[in-house]
Amino acid sequence: MKKFNPLRRDLLRAGSFGAAGAALALPAQAQTAAASGALFDVRQYGAAGDGKSLDTPAVNRAIEAAATAGGGLVVFPAGTYLCFSIHLKSNVHLHLDQGATILAADSPLPGQSTGYNGGAYDPAEPNAPWEPYQDFGHNHWHNSLLWGEDLHDLSITGPGLIYGKGLSFGAGRTARGNYPVYVAEQSGVGNKSIALKNCRNVVVRDFSILKGGHFGLLLTGVDNLTIDNLKIDTDRDGMDIDCCQNVRVSNCTVNSPWDDGICPKSSYALGYARATRNLTIANCWVTGTYQLGTILDGTFKKFPPGVRDHGTGRIKFGTESNGGFINITITGCVFEGCLGYALGSVDGALLEDLTIANTTMRDLGCGPLFLRLGARLRGPKETTKIGAMRRILISNLDCHNAPGPQSSILTGIPDHPIEDLKLDNVYIETAGGGTADQAQIQPPELEDGYPDPNRFGPTPASGFFLRHMRNLEMSHVEIANAAPDARPAFSLTDVDRADFFAITAPRSARGAFALHDVKDLRISWSRAAPDTTLASADSKLI
Repeated sequence: MKKFNPLRRDLLRAGSFGAAGAALALPAQAQTAAASGALFDVRQYGAAGDGKSLDTPAVNRAIEAAATAGGGLVVFPAGTYLCFSIHLKSNVHLHLDQGATILAADSPLPGQSTGYNGGAYDPAEPNAPWEPYQDFGHNHWHNSLLWGEDLHDLSITGPGLIYGKGLSFGAGRTARGNYPVYVAEQSGVGNKSIALKNCRNVVVRDFSILKGGHFGLLLTGVDNLTIDNLKIDTDRDGMDIDCCQNVRVSNCTVNSPWDDGICPKSSYALGYARATRNLTIANCWVTGTYQLGTILDGTFKKFPPGVRDHGTGRIKFGTESNGGFINITITGCVFEGCLGYALGSVDGALLEDLTIANTTMRDLGCGPLFLRLGARLRGPKETTKIGAMRRILISNLDCHNAPGPQSSILTGIPDHPIEDLKLDNVYIETAGGGTADQAQIQPPELEDGYPDPNRFGPTPASGFFLRHMRNLEMSHVEIANAAPDARPAFSLTDVDRADFFAITAPRSARGAFALHDVKDLRISWSRAAPDTTLASADSKLI
């Protein structure tokens, strides 16, 4: 259907603003569709947009018509479009106009076969024999509000909203707010807002997601991917970027109090180990401290004291980590009321060549850095071996009000160290308050455990607990404790070759450095300790 629509003129204008109007710029295929008149208004295909009538058939008809025409621009004018599963297609661009909402219809309640008005979401497709290697949500894509598989050249943009009201945020989860608990594994239940598998040339830009289900975005094996200027206010993961290559994430806001914010992963869900590679994350704000929906409505209401003083809300690599993370840059990100960076390889992943720069953090729930090389090895036993973590550079990190009992944790496992780690220009203010008894703690190895900092408990250092590492360099690093702390700032165990230059930290009665099985250590030009060179040291305090 190619009749003139005034939206065509406006979209063409939006696509021609160039750099000055980048936030409104349309993908190239959308500009071509608008210019050729290949514009498909969902209302012209029967969508009511009243928030009460089921609009799924009309929306899918519009998308199918655009695909049959060789591609086109499917427009959602202002209104509320109540839908079950929407089927994305190649060469089709969805545009959510200002005031447009795609509303996830209610899923079937436990024991029922249908949800709102007798409808249901597409069933979760089988993914045997790979299902044991990642959780339910990562194994299925079709049981989503919008999904696509084996597609190319598609996009979703516009200032509208995707509201996952009727989606499940995981089986066995406690109800949050006034939302019912849908069992994710039950047939007909929607589990994600947007899910894509094995796609290429994808753009998602400018829209918002409220209550996104298990994942606001689950993108698995998606290459040449752009995620820009999204606002996600949700009760599980904001976005999972799994086994994807050539990815740009920028200018996004994610509030996820109960789970992670931006999550690069490399699961076995595709049936083989595939790395997430050539990824940049830039200029994003991640948080877990605001009540659901208050980021989007602009009220920014924090949870009452003692309810959720901090949420999860972090940037986390893993937990699924079979294929690896290679050639990654993160820059210009802001953390508030959440956990810190988490870099994990516990299922055989190779994590290498990763740079983090220019980060500010406030009011964390754990230390600002958690690096974990482990041996959970959730994958095919014949091929899944312990991975590696190496060549990581972290610079220009400022952290205010990290928790007292737990420092940053950087740990490999015996005979498998983290290698070639450099930290530069780092300032960490902790709550302090650590005790002399805590200074004697040796956190458990948890070699085959789930990689989460809180499972390690209190640490014997106020700043950094460093274990099983080789070739460590820290320069211009300062640890400041808001309250006196009886622990040393740095605790090193099984560390081979470590250089500390221009380090500032309080010296407790036990000194600033606690050394256990340390080789080739140098400390110089530091206020925390005198210049020191040691070939080896064990049970030594400096």
